Amino acid sequence: MSTESIAAPGIKENWINYIHDLQNRICKGLEQVDGQATFKEDKWERPEGGGGKTRVIAGGKVFEKGGVNTSIVFGPVTDLMRTQLKIDGDNWFACGLSLVLHPANPFVPTVHCNYRMFELYNANNEVIDRWFGGGTDLTPYYLFDEDAIHFHGTYKKVCDRFDTSLYPKFKKECDEYFVNRHRNNERRGIGGIFYDYQRPEAAHNVDYWMNFGKACGDAFLPAYIPIVEKRKDMTFTPENKYWQEIRRGRYTEFNLVHDRGTIFGLKTNGRIESILMSLPPTVRFDYNYQPEVGSEEERLQQVCLQPVNWIE
Repeated sequence: MSTESIAAPGIKENWINYIHDLQNRICKGLEQVDGQATFKEDKWERPEGGGGKTRVIAGGKVFEKGGVNTSIVFGPVTDLMRTQLKIDGDNWFACGLSLVLHPANPFVPTVHCNYRMFELYNANNEVIDRWFGGGTDLTPYYLFDEDAIHFHGTYKKVCDRFDTSLYPKFKKECDEYFVNRHRNNERRGIGGIFYDYQRPEAAHNVDYWMNFGKACGDAFLPAYIPIVEKRKDMTFTPENKYWQEIRRGRYTEFNLVHDRGTIFGLKTNGRIESILMSLPPTVRFDYNYQPEVGSEEERLQQVCLQPVNWIE
């Protein structure tokens, strides 16, 4: 990418304003569907530069634990970032929204969403690199095909508005990213879309990738809320809850072992409470646990071992 002024008109401000507005809209929509709990906000500052707004919800009628976080962070590129994150420049900036929701009812899926922009500067405060990344993925504990079709279909429509090649490409990236490779390549859920390091170029400029990220962020509530509404009042048993906690263990394993966002936050002295907000409130790690053959639990596990094309 050619260099440009750090003060390029409106790019950073445009994205920052969008991320804050998205946080407000998502929190409002989630509070409405929960009907009981509200988000509590914790503003924080990062000593090296920047800060964020962590909003958490807990003990709700629907959401047992969740968070919708925004961060605007920046600072000098450290030796640790150069060696372990392969970032080569003088200063950096990152802004994004990240959310994870863990419902109480095992028939309501956990969901994750993250959209971000990163910039890298040289010693003259010129932009030498910029990229966009993000995605939304679903982690059900019990598989309802119509929910999976709705979720994937919502994001396919968004992708198709920009380029019909994006959904199959970003679905595949999602299927290949959220994987516990130490567990026979078991996915943590049924995926969605995921993309990273999308740099502006002649065919797809800054506006293209910014508008794509905004469209994906705007699609979160339409993709997720109808599923919550359909499943939140279903009756469940202690056995259903037990299975949910087994699968939550797999979720925890991925986030602590493989997730690049977690690693980036830890390597850049991020706020630990916000980084680990994604972890579920209760989990199980039973030795060599196997679901009953032919059960709904086994069906879910088999789908996690072999991704499904839900649209076709």
